[in-house]
Amino acid sequence: MVDISRGSALGISGASELFQLLRDGAPRTRASLAQTTGLARSTIAARVDELMRLGLVTPVADAASTGGRPPSQFALNPAARIVLAADLGASHATIAVTDLSGTVLAERSEPMDIARGPETVLGWMVEAGLALVAELGRDRKELVAIGIGVPGPVEHSTGRPVNPPIMPGWDRFDVPGWVQQHLEVPVLVDNDVNIMALGERALAWPNVEHLVFVKVATGIGSGVISGGLLQRGAQGIAGDIGHVRVARGADVPCHCGNRGCLEALASGPAIARALREQGADVHSGSDVVELVKRGDIDAIQAVRQAGRDIGEVLTACVSLVNPSVIAIGGSMARAGEHLIAGVREVVYTRSMPLATEHLAIVQSAAAENAAVLGASMLAIHHALSPEGIDALAAR
Repeated sequence: MVDISRGSALGISGASELFQLLRDGAPRTRASLAQTTGLARSTIAARVDELMRLGLVTPVADAASTGGRPPSQFALNPAARIVLAADLGASHATIAVTDLSGTVLAERSEPMDIARGPETVLGWMVEAGLALVAELGRDRKELVAIGIGVPGPVEHSTGRPVNPPIMPGWDRFDVPGWVQQHLEVPVLVDNDVNIMALGERALAWPNVEHLVFVKVATGIGSGVISGGLLQRGAQGIAGDIGHVRVARGADVPCHCGNRGCLEALASGPAIARALREQGADVHSGSDVVELVKRGDIDAIQAVRQAGRDIGEVLTACVSLVNPSVIAIGGSMARAGEHLIAGVREVVYTRSMPLATEHLAIVQSAAAENAAVLGASMLAIHHALSPEGIDALAAR
């Protein structure tokens, strides 16, 4: 039985907690809600009425009945409010408006150098987001939260980037505070790999409780979901596997100041550098992917070796968190099965059999949409929490 009896019998605190049963979108009757919660039918009716007043739930097709009038059913109304979801990358920016189910209603992307600084990038985000809201014919008052992903470490409790290596001018910048000067709604900020993990799970693995998302691009990182919850760690950098040492690269310098980091061996630029040393005319990870697609043997072997290096680090992750799914995304995942084959080769060989018996190592299903979808989930989870519903009712 779910205990949602806290708060006043008819107050919004009780209604917001009741809403947690309805936010999965499954239709329920007043009777089924009363049975699940143990609350009186009159209390359930009052709280459902309050949620309907807010527009958060709506009647749906009546349930089957054995006689008499069928009982009315209620479910989440995804169109009741909207959120903004922003994916701010190293060289691009994407902003989307989604409903409360995460469905993208409108989206805009532009080339954008994150090094232009927070005021420029966030100013574009706010302006473009409001333009999309207007184009949809929605009122900005319907906006309930903003989720933002950035390509660097973030102190989750404050939403401030901390020493981000490719984000000059962003260190300790108060992203939520700046945005809220223009849009007075909650602003949630996280690093891009964490939000990609949320997006991947929402799209492809909603019932999986233990998932690791690995982004392989200009850098390498991972987002860890365990027990159904994103694990950020004490300071918000859980999953930063890009700077784990790999024995094969003991003498290879990394931009972090150390040597032998996974990122210095297996990222897109690192693979391109290795191929240039063999005489290939490649300058970026995208060039490597194109060579792989053309069947270049050297490029295929280099990508597969990068997969093995990533697999070496992920073997430790498998032992630590025992995921059911490892999803590989980021721009280098476009090299297809060659990268993933290298990962599988090492993980399945080096991990304990029980840990890999049901472990799926797959290419990201959300692909380039993972970050925007994850930013949307970040905003939605906050907006639809009991505290978020209470705040919405007070507006």
